[in-house]
Amino acid sequence: MGYDDEDIRVLGEVGNYRFSSISSLLTNNNIAVPTHPETRFDEQRFLTLLRGSISLTRDEKWRIIQAIPKLSQFQIDELQKILDEEKRKFSELSPKHLLQLMKLEQKHSEDWKDLQSISVQQNAQASEQQQAEEIRKQLGL
Repeated sequence: MGYDDEDIRVLGEVGNYRFSSISSLLTNNNIAVPTHPETRFDEQRFLTLLRGSISLTRDEKWRIIQAIPKLSQFQIDELQKILDEEKRKFSELSPKHLLQLMKLEQKHSEDWKDLQSISVQQNAQASEQQQAEEIRKQLGL
């Protein structure tokens, strides 16, 4: 396949790992996409591309998700193209880069899990606040 000695050495170290194989094991559960009446796109595909990005930080991913209602259709489409392109380009790198990509993907996968936890916590807080407000109304406060 045209691999050099370093490619073969790294392939021995990473085993069956290929770029995006770690993020593909994650889900989009607990990540709510805000309503976006002005745009149409496959939300799950968008989140899957976003969670697989190793060029965006956890906070940048969160800000993108929160900004979805403000984005135009063009911006959503372009962002998806960029994320698709990123995935394709990293997948095409020679095997000698796989060890570094694997480490980056592991870190970003942990970041995605953090976002899921943050989202669960925020939903729980919102639910508690809503219950407290209902109790206050019932008590006439």
